[in-house]
Amino acid sequence: MISEMKIEKKKVVFVLGGALLLLIGFILGRISNNKGAESSTSSPNIEVFKVTWVIDGDTIEIETGERVRYLGIDTPETVDPRKPVQCFGLEASEKNKELVEGKMVRLEKDITDKDKYGRLLRYAYVNNIFVNLELVKQGFAFSYTYPPDVKYQEKILSAEQEAREANRGLWQACPIQQ
Repeated sequence: MISEMKIEKKKVVFVLGGALLLLIGFILGRISNNKGAESSTSSPNIEVFKVTWVIDGDTIEIETGERVRYLGIDTPETVDPRKPVQCFGLEASEKNKELVEGKMVRLEKDITDKDKYGRLLRYAYVNNIFVNLELVKQGFAFSYTYPPDVKYQEKILSAEQEAREANRGLWQACPIQQ
């Protein structure tokens, strides 16, 4: 009888220990998943907004009414009253509209929050597309390095070189740039 009670106790301890391990594993898994979600969407450097207006190839307006200037790139001018519309500027604006207008964008801050005109300085993403990089890859924008905001500059410079060598976009349409 005593040995049967010892066996029953061992079974209970074994079952409870197994259940405890499963519970701990479940909790740790949930914590791990939540950390991953936080880093991709609720990081203090990343926010999500709807684009309400595409101003030009490298500037947008978001639902808060704030204007956002893309970091790391520059596109030919279309709206600067001091300059004529530049070669491939309209095409760059159209491409930016195609990529972001009316869509939800993730905006990532680098170091500097705003430029001297009060525009937010950000990297932009729509789904899995890094908009700043995509504009350069397709030949709609140049690399524009403005320290200290240089987090992705190597990628952007590499994309510019590739677009230039492939004669994409402005690199073909605007020979003076070469």
